[in-house]
Amino acid sequence: MPVLGLGTYNSKNNEGEIAIKHAIDIGYRHIDTAYFYQNEAEVGKAIRDKISDGVVKREDIFLVTKLWNIHHDPKYVETACRKQLSNLGLDYIDLYLMHMPVGYQYVDEETLLPKNEAGQLLLSDIDYLDTYKAMEQLVKSGLVRSIGVSNFNSEQLLRIIENCEIKPVTNQVECSPAINQKKLTAFCKKYDVTVTAYTPLGRPNPEQQKPDFLYSAEVKAIAEKYKKTTPQVVLRYLVELGVLPIPKSSNVGRISENFDIFDFELTAEERCVLDGYNTGERYVPLNLIKSLNHKYYPFGIEF
Repeated sequence: MPVLGLGTYNSKNNEGEIAIKHAIDIGYRHIDTAYFYQNEAEVGKAIRDKISDGVVKREDIFLVTKLWNIHHDPKYVETACRKQLSNLGLDYIDLYLMHMPVGYQYVDEETLLPKNEAGQLLLSDIDYLDTYKAMEQLVKSGLVRSIGVSNFNSEQLLRIIENCEIKPVTNQVECSPAINQKKLTAFCKKYDVTVTAYTPLGRPNPEQQKPDFLYSAEVKAIAEKYKKTTPQVVLRYLVELGVLPIPKSSNVGRISENFDIFDFELTAEERCVLDGYNTGERYVPLNLIKSLNHKYYPFGIEF
């Protein structure tokens, strides 16, 4: 599983395809998508085109996609996975994640966010353990090579580990200097589970100069020292923390920039500077689920 990947959330249509092809051309081999992103067809086409061009072989690419929340009922898991393989136009998925521990009620394939008349999400009580056990069958049947989870807390992850046959490869969670997930990463490492970092750069807002860890004078000074940009410093910091960042971008320049982080190393003092931005504030707090007090809402404990 390559240590740095390309996130593809909101990368759609021709723009997304161009971005993924460029990423593969410059060396990215870890591509992350999801059923919810509704861009699996573009991701698959870009990969297939690069295979047919001779740039890569299928086995060079580590493709990650995710089971969406409406498919948590075990009877839907294999059907959903097969549909995603059809979308991608590929024979297998390298890593298949459960997108969240919380399931949504199934209405139909198009209703990804089922809501009642009051606009509240319609959640299900399906046990994520039952969903995960259905995902284990996908490995046994060869549809996917490995499985994992996303947005799980330590207690939920431990419950999976203690009750499963196939241990999760990774727990994909929000991780940036603002929420550096050191405790969760240490917990995962104890069980030989990697941590994949989504939203590793926060949500950059140049007008407001936010988040602070991208626009502060002290991080800019570190970047200038290494002749790098502040996003490159942040991604390097996360790699040194032992997590696998998957920055998303459709901009070919930024995709190249994000990949160019392996020729320098931060000092302990510089890592301390970045540690100082750890407030625990999330950009993706799953508030729609939180407001409904669901028993599997993952962010109600420290980590």
